[in-house]
Amino acid sequence: MQRVEKQALELDKASKQNQAAEKTQRELALVEAALYVTGRPLDLNELCSVLKTRSKNKTRKLVKTLMKEYANRNTALEILELKDERYVLQLRTEFTPYVKKLVKKPLLSTGPLKTLAYVAYRQPVSQKRVAEMRGHHSYGHIKQLKDMDLITGERKGRSTLLRTTEYFADYFGLSHELSAMKRQLKKVFQREMTNEEK
Repeated sequence: MQRVEKQALELDKASKQNQAAEKTQRELALVEAALYVTGRPLDLNELCSVLKTRSKNKTRKLVKTLMKEYANRNTALEILELKDERYVLQLRTEFTPYVKKLVKKPLLSTGPLKTLAYVAYRQPVSQKRVAEMRGHHSYGHIKQLKDMDLITGERKGRSTLLRTTEYFADYFGLSHELSAMKRQLKKVFQREMTNEEK
């Protein structure tokens, strides 16, 4: 009789372990789905709401587990932890040159992209100065860039100072520290000019 009870207890324990493993796999899949579908960094609060939990510790552990899984898979995708416990699923930078021509629609057309590059490199820069350098049409670009949360404007007296947002730095994989970002941008611009000359 004791043997039957022991087997029943072991079966029950194994069943509970299976259910817990399945639940964890489902939660990992939810975190992955959230990071994939948004295409932008998510913070712990956003991930907690997807998992329907208030536990930041649990959510943090799940994301770290998923990060390790991606690192061990050695695929073209990676999950990175950014400042302020934000996480992003993205293409590894070494694969970008090989696949960028396959992207159907760029994030921005050439005009707004040039305006964004000017703001990023010269920031903080007045909206008036951007219009002087990029032309009157840059006001439309500035509105579009603000709507996309790539730049922000701050009133200083009668003028508006423009700077890039944290989302801009995250999206383009740049430093949040301004002088480091400007050095990174300078390298990108030099590389692009070299490519155009070829």
